[in-house]
Formats: sequence, C-alpha cells, structure tokens
Amino acid sequence: MTDYFQGNFPLQSVPLMKSAVISHGQTEEASEKLAAMIAIAASDRKAGEILLLKVTEVSYLADYFVMMTGYSKVQVRAIAQAIEGKVETELQRRPLRIEGKAEGSWVLQDYGDVIVHIMMPKEREFYNLEAFWIHAERISLPESDEGEGKPT
Repeated sequence: MTDYFQGNFPLQSVPLMKSAVISHGQTEEASEKLAAMIAIAASDRKAGEILLLKVTEVSYLADYFVMMTGYSKVQVRAIAQAIEGKVETELQRRPLRIEGKAEGSWVLQDYGDVIVHIMMPKEREFYNLEAFWIHAERISLPESDEGEGKPT
C-alpha cells in the first residue's frame, strides 16, 4: 500500500497560464470568452434557446451558466461533443466533469468557471433553471441564431 493519493484528476482541463498571479479581471475575461465560445459551438449544432447567464454575483458555483435546448437525444449529444471539441481545440481545456451524456436528455458539462446545461425541451421546461437563476445577469450572445434548431 502506498502513502500517497493517486487521484484521477484531468490535468488537461486546467488552463496553462504564463504567470502564477492572475488578476480577477483576467480570469473573468477568460470565463466570458469560454462562455461565448460554448454558445457559438452550440449554435453551430443548431441548439435552440441558448441562454448565457453571468452568475458571479449570485452564486459561488461558477462565473457563467450556458443553457440550451437540443430537440433529440442525438442532437443533445452532438451539441455536447461540438462544445468539447471546440473548447479543447481553441483553448486546450476539457470539462472537469460531464454528466448525462449516455442518457442524452440532459448533459451537464462543468468547466469550473462555466457550467453548461444541454437539455431536451421537456427537461428544460420541468426544471426551469432560468427561473431559479432569475437574479443573474443575462448576456447577449454574439452571432446568436436563437431557435434556429427548433423543428417546424
């Protein structure tokens, strides 16, 4: 038996910074860039009703929540995969945790400073996270095609 902890920590998810001292403004700017990138990746996969919430002032869980709707389990998984791919390629970051990908009705991706919720319409309506975080600041999305993925 060894006397040290052998944790399975995803070191790739921690962004590499040149300086050990990071100002609050720099981390907030990086979080905002990540959240916007996630929203764009989701939009590219036709996610609907994309909502970007700045929760820094109302929660210690994260700086931003990004919520969106996928209209089938396959689309929910595709959106999740697109987000992971874009963030890993452009920022060399992977989620700290991913939950719900096998089921495909609600996928949660935790990037530490940004938490992503990709939900089917039924789950999004039932849990109504937007109402829970009503005091959070809503951020307008760059190049948002809101509702574009919704079936006709």
